[in-house]
Amino acid sequence: MPGIDDLIPSATQIRKEAALKEAAKADEYARLAAAAEAEKHALIERLSKPSGKTEDEKIKLASTIIQRAVRNGLTEVQVYRFPNTLCTDKGRAINQMEAGWENTLTGIPKEIFQLWTDYLKPRGYRIAYQVIDFPGGVPGDIGVTISWGD
Repeated sequence: MPGIDDLIPSATQIRKEAALKEAAKADEYARLAAAAEAEKHALIERLSKPSGKTEDEKIKLASTIIQRAVRNGLTEVQVYRFPNTLCTDKGRAINQMEAGWENTLTGIPKEIFQLWTDYLKPRGYRIAYQVIDFPGGVPGDIGVTISWGD
């Protein structure tokens, strides 16, 4: 028959086991956080470069998005969301609605603005770049909305 020490471990032993489990959880959390951060940096790096799409591909994509929104009875559609780090000033000019804010855009957000300027604006479409979240009270992600209603 097992002894009492086998049935009821000491409080010290229980604390040690609990601490090991907590340390393992902390290690796993740190590993997941590091992986998520690396993934985020890779995404930002990819988005900060040109998309590689041809003008025709961009126009077809814009048309598809707009037509789908119209079929759903919408007069505007958010076409993109991106981290503020894709702006040279982290979204400050957009948030302040300063003249020339479009000059702070890089990568794909800049391509979208150029597509609007070249093809959509002459056809009466409007575009808005707006900070859509404020984590910790500072500008976060920016949304791009195309609209065509009154």
